[in-house]
Amino acid sequence: MTFIMTFVLMLAVIAIMAVGVIFGRRAIKGSCGGGMDKAACVCVEKCDKRKKFDAEQAASLSS
Repeated sequence: MTFIMTFVLMLAVIAIMAVGVIFGRRAIKGSCGGGMDKAACVCVEKCDKRKKFDAEQAASLSS
């Protein structure tokens, strides 16, 4: 009985998170998406969106 209750609770939590992502239209960020420490990033190549963001940041710092 405990297993079934735990399983149902976990399914409910996952469903609530999925609804939040669907209606919030924001992707879940991984280790390279929102970390403060850039050295901890394990990505080999940055995605296009991240490259654009970095370019915008560099442009705003230089002006």
